[in-house]
Formats: sequence, C-alpha cells, structure tokens
Amino acid sequence: MGVNVAAPTALGWGLLAAGAGLAFAAAAIVAPALKDARTLTVAETRGLLERTTRPLWERLWLDVALLVASGLVFWTVQGTGYQIVLASEGVAQTSVNYTAFLAPLALWAGLGLLWVRLSRRALIAARLFGNPVLRLTAGDLSPTVVSSLSRQASRIARGAGLLALAVGFALSTAIFNATYSEQARVDAELTNGADVNVTGTLASPSGARLQEIVRAPGVSAAAPMMHRYAYVGSDLQDIYGIDPSAIGRATTIANAYFANGDAHATLDNLASTPDGVLVSEETVNDFQLRQGDTLNLRLQSAVDHQYHVVPFTFIGVVREFPTAPKDSFLVANAAYVARATGSDAHEVVLVRSSSPASTAGDLKSVLAADPALKVTELGEVRSLICSSLTAVSLSALTKVELVLGLALIGAAAGLVVGLGFAERHRTFAILAALGASASQLGAFLRSEAALVAVAGLAFGTATGLAIAWMLVALLAGVFDPPPEALTIPFGYLAIVTIGVAVVAATVVVIFQRAHARADPAALRSE
Repeated sequence: MGVNVAAPTALGWGLLAAGAGLAFAAAAIVAPALKDARTLTVAETRGLLERTTRPLWERLWLDVALLVASGLVFWTVQGTGYQIVLASEGVAQTSVNYTAFLAPLALWAGLGLLWVRLSRRALIAARLFGNPVLRLTAGDLSPTVVSSLSRQASRIARGAGLLALAVGFALSTAIFNATYSEQARVDAELTNGADVNVTGTLASPSGARLQEIVRAPGVSAAAPMMHRYAYVGSDLQDIYGIDPSAIGRATTIANAYFANGDAHATLDNLASTPDGVLVSEETVNDFQLRQGDTLNLRLQSAVDHQYHVVPFTFIGVVREFPTAPKDSFLVANAAYVARATGSDAHEVVLVRSSSPASTAGDLKSVLAADPALKVTELGEVRSLICSSLTAVSLSALTKVELVLGLALIGAAAGLVVGLGFAERHRTFAILAALGASASQLGAFLRSEAALVAVAGLAFGTATGLAIAWMLVALLAGVFDPPPEALTIPFGYLAIVTIGVAVVAATVVVIFQRAHARADPAALRSE
C-alpha cells in the first residue's frame, strides 16, 4: 500500500515558504547591496563610508527574534511528542502539519541576519586587531586593506550573509536528501534483514547450507538466525534466536533498535545472560515486567511437536530487529532456544555483500536444488516497502535541487563580489591614477573576495547543518528507524567550496584586468 501526500497543499506551502525566503533575502540584503552599488560621487561615497547608524532590523534584534521564534515552534512540536508526519499502519494517507516548517524557515532567515551582524562587527574590530585572511591576500598592504574594508563593513557583511544563505540552502537540501536516501536503505535492510536474505523452513533450514553461502561470490560475511514462534501468555509472537557476537558482522544493528539506545551494550548483556530475552515495549507494559524478571514462554519442541514452558530472563526492550514484524516479537540466544526446543536449525541466513543484486543471483543458482529456500536482496525489498515515506524515491528531485543549489551559490557569489567591485570603481580609478600597480589593486580585490567567500562558506556550512538537523528531527515520522546521525555528502560540500572559490577568483581576475587599465575619465562625477 503506497503513501499518498496531498501534493497541491504541499506545493502551495513550499512555494509560499520559498517566496517568503526570497522576499526576505531581497529586502534585507540584495536591495541594500544594489542600492549601494550605484555609481556615486566622491561626496556621496564619503557620506556612505562615514555612516555608522545600524539598520532598523539590527536595532530591533530581528535576527534574535527569528531564532527565538524558530526555537519555540520546534520546541512546541517536539515537546508535545507530536510527529508532523503521520502514516498509520494500513492507512494510505499521510497527514502533515506544514506550519511546523516555519521553524526551519525562521532559523534560515534568523541565521542569515545573525551572520550579517557578526560579520559587520568582526570587520570593524579587524581595524584594531587585524585579520589573518588579509595577511595572506594583501601581504604588506594588509593594514591599509583592513582599514579600507572595515569602513565598508556593512556592505561586505551583507554580501557574506547573502552567500551564507545560498550555501545554507544548498547544503541543508543536500544533507537532508543524503540522510533520506541512506535511511531508505536502512529501512530496506531492516525489512530484508541484511543486504541479502536466505530464508528456509524448520524442515529445510538455510543455516544447513551456510558453508555454501559463505563461499558464494560477493559474500563478505554471513550469520545464521533462528525464526521460531513462542506463546507469551495467549499471544503467539515471533522469536529470533541469534548469536549476539556474530550477527553484527552480517547486518546493521543500530542503537535505535533498543530502548536503551545502546546496541553494543544490549548484545553484550544478551551474550552474558544465556537465558536472556529481549521483548517489545507492549509486552513489558502488558505483563508489568522489570529487569531481571522471569518470563515463562511456551515453545514448540522438535521432539514431540508440543508446546512446553521455557523460562527466560527479561533483560531489555527491543523496538526493531532485522526481519522482525512491526508488532511484538522476542530476541534470545540461539544456543538456549536450541536446547529448549531440541533443534539447532537456523531458518534464516543474513548475508553482507557489496553487490547485493549480483550476490543474490549467484546464491539463487547455488541453492536452486532446494526450492524451499528463498533469496531476496535490498533492491527487491526496497521497491516493495510501503510502511513509510522512504518508499518514495527522491533521486530525480534530488538532482534538480542540488543543481539549483549550485546555481544559486554561483549566482550569489558572483553577484556579491561583482557588486562590491562595481561600487568601488571610482576608488580603484583614483588608485590607478595615483600610480597604484595592478598587484596593489589586486590586494584589495583578492582580500574582499576572500573575506566574502570564507565568511559565506563558514557561516553557510553552519546554517546548512543546523537546518538539516532541524528538518530531520521534525520529520522523524518519515524514517523507520530514525537516523542516528546526519549523512554528510562530503563530495557535494567539496563541490560547493570549490565552486565558490572559482567564481570569486574569476570575478577578481576580470575586475583586476579592468581596473589595471582604468581610464582617468572615470574620475569625473556622473
């Protein structure tokens, strides 16, 4: 059963959010930059440089207000335990509270303004304390360059803020999409049990063919697992018998699978407690279990095929487990289950492989003589998963978003650096007329571009990480299980960094050549 999201509503909210964000950026950063980039007379330029009045938003602390609003919305959603994405079992409709997305939108806008505030103050302070970046780009001229740029702190800070917003948008999109894609794989692996799953029956267990499976091409590790049934009171539940020290080699055992959030400690505890059993939260509540309690289960004996009472010791709560159903189930030591039932047959073998599809094909050929054995791999299972939104493939949309993000970053970097140089056209013409060399002019150009690029990338990376974290936390209902950490696309991050550097360097070269041939006629007032 698929998941159907109300597309028109989502599109409407998405366009509204995008429009609001672009309007904010235009009002707070782009418009002032365009205004200041017009050709000025000497008197107007002097007035601009000497103006120290902070903008209205800065005096009203709008950046802090937006960050507080973002935190309040996020806290309200998370504090009440409400998930903005809800897809109940057996329900094909997903309910989404789109107003909760005001939190990341306000965070994006608030951080953008905060970076402008911090950049401006840092540039003003640099007049007294210097700047290591400028020492690298301006050399002996760094004191003069620092003094010049600090007098234009507001314009340069707006440029760094605009670039940070663009980088933050691109990176948050990339990180969320990478995390989404990785969790889609985790969801499929949880359902299938591992990269490749070989399932048999008690009469024809796949564990009996373990050596053949291990020798198959592409198999890097394999672990057998029992799948039996046990009565907990009158409730018949799945029970999985495992070797706690070996199962982690063949599949992912995530911390989120257990109530204590520590997979390693839980498996160690199970290994050290031969009769230990992990049960679901529902079973704990139904039977009021406490750590160390004895839980009497009824398991079927392989000798007389009757169900007999077998005592287990309750040691922890399990929420998810490879191949386990959504409802209640049990996890115990395979050796203890084998002794209690008189059979050491392992119905399931979990296989780790770097190429699941190819390995599954080879295993089907190897095991073809036994029709009771069924081989499945991640690709097959992922196409059938319908339990969460991760069943939806975002690969095509992701490519569009990432290309758009790169284009936005390139445009922002070029606009910011280009407008800054255009605004200072008269200054460079004066310097050229006074005999400044191309290298000396280049010190100003390189320094300004480096400041904008470094600040924009640093602040943008922080913005992207913060927004991606908030989006993943808000959309916890999408993931099954929720991700333990963000998936960082370092390749895309490198492309963004290189892209900004290339754009800034290109603009610097173009303007440096232009100003090296500056015409003294440019000194005339418009």
